Amino acid sequence: MSAPVHCVRPEADLIVIARIIRPQGRRGEVIAELLTDFPERFRELETVCALRPEGEIVELKLEKSWLHKGCVVLKFAGCETIDQAERLRGARLMISREQAVKLPEGSYYDFDLIGCEVTTNEGWRLGQVTEIQRYGAAPLLVVQGVEREWLIPLAFEICREIDIARKRILIDPPAGLLEL
Repeated sequence: MSAPVHCVRPEADLIVIARIIRPQGRRGEVIAELLTDFPERFRELETVCALRPEGEIVELKLEKSWLHKGCVVLKFAGCETIDQAERLRGARLMISREQAVKLPEGSYYDFDLIGCEVTTNEGWRLGQVTEIQRYGAAPLLVVQGVEREWLIPLAFEICREIDIARKRILIDPPAGLLEL
């Protein structure tokens, strides 16, 4: 593989869309786990930033991609052998936030919600969203306060205002939700 080009974007400005699992075939291809709801995006990408397991971020030029058994097979310029492909094992493939697929109004990426301050309609500040859990019908916002953690359903009936630009979520919790 030719000398890596270092990605000029800070990691905080990048979102992960796939993780390389292993080499695929004999010509330098790799197979990657999809970490995006939009796998068709790979057809349009020319480059991706790869965060290697040792922490280095490099830019890779994408030559070809195709979906295979729920994953994506990728061929990068300069990656011609199994050994070269093996060096990419475990790398997380990232794109800039500007390249993210535009979502319909009222839909949000998890990374947009992380860090939002959560306040009740009565002005009580609960804390910040630290993660999103997806187990049941509605995703749960994990909100870390000073003394405890809350699980708030991400449902319109509860999350009345979501302002991504200001990183704020206003909730109207039903009786008993904050006592759980």
